[in-house]
Amino acid sequence: MVRYLFMATLVLFCSATAFAHGSGQHVLGTVTEIDRDHIQVKTQKGGTVTVKVTKDTHFKEKGNPNSSELPAAGDRVVIDAVKEKKGLTATEVHFSPAKKAAAATVPAPQPAH
Repeated sequence: MVRYLFMATLVLFCSATAFAHGSGQHVLGTVTEIDRDHIQVKTQKGGTVTVKVTKDTHFKEKGNPNSSELPAAGDRVVIDAVKEKKGLTATEVHFSPAKKAAAATVPAPQPAH
């Protein structure tokens, strides 16, 4: 009996968290194109997704949340979006600039002997 009560509670908890997520969508990948109206992202699976950008879209740079910078082509992004009749609209865009990440991984040149 305790087992059935535990399973019923587990099922209710899992379904409640699924409904709490709402209609949000996540887009992960690399920016291929960006302008004031949209961001085009190449996903990890190789597809391309276009997400509409509005005045209500918030941009957050990794490691610098107060930055006013916008992502550029080549930057990695995680976009929180809502699905609408005409496609996806971004609510938040979390990004990591490719320039800084690449500079951190390139070793410094060694002086000649």
